[in-house]
Amino acid sequence: MINDLKRRRWRRGLLRRQRDAVELGQQADQQIEKLLLRRFDRLLTVKRFVLLWVLLFILLLIVTVLQTRALSSHYQSLQPEAGGIYTEGLIGKFTNANPIYAASAADRAISRLVFSSLLKYDSANQLVGDLAETWSQGPAQTHYTVKLKQNIKWHDGQPFSADDVVFTYNTIKNIQSQSPLYNSWKDINVSKVDDLNISFDLPSALSAFPYTMTNGVLPEHLLKQVPPAELRSASFNIEPVGTGPYEWNFFEAIGTPGKDLQQRISLASFGNYHTGQPKLDGFNLTTFNDEQQAIAAFKKKQVNGLAGLEAVPLEITKDKTVQVYATPLTTAVMAFFNTSRPALNDLNVRRALVNGVERSQFVSFGGNSTKLVDSPLLRGQLGYDPAIIQSPFDQARANQLLDGVGWVRGADGYRMRAGQLLQLNLRSQNTHHYTLAAQYLQLQWGQIGVKVDVQYYEGDELQGSVVANHDYDILVYAVNIGVDPDVFAYWHSSQASISSQGHLNLSEYKSAAADQALEGGRSRSDPSLRAVKYKPFLSAWITDAPALALYQPNFLYITRGPVFGYERKALNTPSDRYSNVDQWMIRQSRQTLD
Repeated sequence: MINDLKRRRWRRGLLRRQRDAVELGQQADQQIEKLLLRRFDRLLTVKRFVLLWVLLFILLLIVTVLQTRALSSHYQSLQPEAGGIYTEGLIGKFTNANPIYAASAADRAISRLVFSSLLKYDSANQLVGDLAETWSQGPAQTHYTVKLKQNIKWHDGQPFSADDVVFTYNTIKNIQSQSPLYNSWKDINVSKVDDLNISFDLPSALSAFPYTMTNGVLPEHLLKQVPPAELRSASFNIEPVGTGPYEWNFFEAIGTPGKDLQQRISLASFGNYHTGQPKLDGFNLTTFNDEQQAIAAFKKKQVNGLAGLEAVPLEITKDKTVQVYATPLTTAVMAFFNTSRPALNDLNVRRALVNGVERSQFVSFGGNSTKLVDSPLLRGQLGYDPAIIQSPFDQARANQLLDGVGWVRGADGYRMRAGQLLQLNLRSQNTHHYTLAAQYLQLQWGQIGVKVDVQYYEGDELQGSVVANHDYDILVYAVNIGVDPDVFAYWHSSQASISSQGHLNLSEYKSAAADQALEGGRSRSDPSLRAVKYKPFLSAWITDAPALALYQPNFLYITRGPVFGYERKALNTPSDRYSNVDQWMIRQSRQTLD
């Protein structure tokens, strides 16, 4: 009985505990649902809400970045910046950086980079001061004074002064120095007024005199002990010290002697340059024996630029990174008629040769746009008169002139007189442009019955044996006229003699009217008066036809990418491209516009 009672109590307790457990479980479920599951649902809602905001923020960020990049061109752009080393390739050989001797393209390039001159040309090809602060002509037209800039230093740290200028020109005037500039300075007295002023006294008035003060100046403190007769071979010439934008670093020869030899000249930016440190860190020049070597180096990106080619090589024309700068030279290419030769001392023959050539072909000569030359002065130059220009192409007139003086066509089309063939030899340099010009002239003159034999020479041989001795009937050649219109050396009768300075009257032209006009034009300082004085010369030249004016050539400068600051309106000599080389830049970075 008692046991049954205990069992019932135990079962009732077990059932109660079961019920309590079920209730507790139900309460726990309720609490879990209340405290966890319902809140978890809320968490998922919050999570989705947060996620949407995060995605919206990311989207806004992306849109902002894209909009900023899209609009950056309105307030940022690629701008040139300082730095970098520029390497230029040249055809030729470096031998001497001394500015009173520099003759080859490489010599003149190094000289212009290392040395400064009293005056130089700006990008518009106008004369400006370099070492000189001012220059002026005195009451006497034969007297000039130059005032130097202050605080200029040589590359070795020594101060520059008037003593260096006087030393330079007295060295040139010393015949033992054997400078090519001797004839231009031998009769000019150069004297020091004080440390910053120099006077120049000329034997006669010369309006073009300031243009002669563009040669480099030498350091007296380094060269005064060198005998003039030994200066040409001095070690200074291949380890120069100047006041220019770049100072000598080192020289090395690359390859084997002979055709494969290259020369590398390394120059460093001069920190104390008088207009401020150059933008480039350094400037290297590499010389090559021929064009193909230079072009190959450019294609391999061993050099940044090429100077001295006559045409852009076909193999690099498709390279979109290549920049070509074609700058007109103040030079005239002409066919000079040697008026001392039997056939060419006949005025009508010379006039026929002028009328017999269609010169418009030279406008796009050699693949580059060029300017025609139609007088002994360049178009736009002081004294040039568009009303006094060379006779135009007129083949009928050319034939009439030759018929009129007895030159009769034979069965082969060439002309003869008294059993003698009208045959002329034409000499020129063996280059791309000169070859094209000579062949074209040969064809044109052949059409009016003149037989022309053409012969080409390498540069040194042409200059040394043909030009120097006037050994030609016709010479296709370029003469440098420059900014000033003083062409006395090329057309005055005194310059026709082999004993004259330079023997530069290549046509051996003699005219009393032209002589008088040339003398008057170079001795006047007033521009309008000079222009008036030159008119009789232009008229005589057109009438006498001592030459056929052809075209004004370009100087080609080929670079990989732009060279900022290089742009030029004209050049007098190829080395004038360096007139503001201290401002050249080759790097770019994105900068905010002011």
